[in-house]
Amino acid sequence: MKEDHVNQGGQKYFVNIEGKEFPWGDETITAEEIAQLGGWDLSQGIVEVDEENNERTINASEVIAIKPGHGYGKKHTWKRG
Repeated sequence: MKEDHVNQGGQKYFVNIEGKEFPWGDETITAEEIAQLGGWDLSQGIVEVDEENNERTINASEVIAIKPGHGYGKKHTWKRG
């Protein structure tokens, strides 16, 4: 993961992961970086949630362009108790 998330122009982006905002200095972020910021293993999966609450599963090797109104969260799994 990058040590310094402030880009050359000083502009910061914010990545919302499960309701918590993280400053980010690049226009893109990798799936691995999202999982690291969120504090979980990439194997748990990542779901992109847009401003209309539409969900899309992110591939482990994907690079995502940061857009306003998007957040990321762990993929939740369900099983019988």
